[in-house]
Amino acid sequence: MTHRISLRNRVLPAVITAGVLVPVAVAGAAPASAAPPQVSCTSGKAGLAAKLQKDITAALATRTGTVAVGLHDRTTNTTCTLRATTSYDSASVVKVTVLATLLWDAKKTNRYLTSRESDLANAMITTSDNTATTSLWKQLGITKVKGFLSAAGMTRTVPGADGYWGLTQINVTDEQRLLSLITAKNTVLSDNSRAYILKLMGSVVTSQKWGTPAGAPSSVSVHVKNGWLQRATRGWRVHSIGTFKGGGHDYTVSVLTDGNSTMDYGVSTIQAVAKVIHRDLVPTAPAASRYTPTTTPTEAYIAVPRG
Repeated sequence: MTHRISLRNRVLPAVITAGVLVPVAVAGAAPASAAPPQVSCTSGKAGLAAKLQKDITAALATRTGTVAVGLHDRTTNTTCTLRATTSYDSASVVKVTVLATLLWDAKKTNRYLTSRESDLANAMITTSDNTATTSLWKQLGITKVKGFLSAAGMTRTVPGADGYWGLTQINVTDEQRLLSLITAKNTVLSDNSRAYILKLMGSVVTSQKWGTPAGAPSSVSVHVKNGWLQRATRGWRVHSIGTFKGGGHDYTVSVLTDGNSTMDYGVSTIQAVAKVIHRDLVPTAPAASRYTPTTTPTEAYIAVPRG
């Protein structure tokens, strides 16, 4: 039996920051500002959808900015969404898509990654190295990236033009689709490819282990990739996608945000959502055992076109 709950979300309008670090000519896709969207949850477990909807809404009640949320737990057939198809500048979150494209392309010709490709992939994911990402993005080209997106069913993701991979337009629906391909057997990515992606996402440097892992019990495996970027309009874009398994659950979480006054503000918003999701899904874990992400994220700026 599926239990559904959909109530009005109380996220406040976006804050526009002054003193912009990186002026740009192209602002990216503006989130819709019509009727306030709703946190919508369904679950095969009685009462869980209502609890998640209430707690996610409460976590966002006092936060400014525009937030999109995706959650799927295979164990309880639970799904929550907020602004599922709203587009955001990807920043470094797209690096998981770049790696998946590289592995998908290698699979088509039945070849292993070269030592150079492995080194670049490791740097791209574990330390969010921008130079490594640019090298792989140029090697693959837009045609192959689009080919992977089509094969993966990520139909609303639009690769950044002119080499600006950080301006790829992403959304919660497609990010959740990507995480589902990484965490379950499918025909797009081989089992070895999926294991490799998870290995790298599980080896991210400590200073970048913030966001969706916040509040996860120590018994739950954590795989994460984050992204952060400041632009001339709508302030900071701050995103986090993660996969989690343990405590009787197997779930993926995507939280995308913009309109943040600072990077840390966006991180705090994401972690507020993540904490209630982990608590509601794995409520028996002692508070002392919960995974605590870094509170001092580091910032490295990705290239965007200047105005």
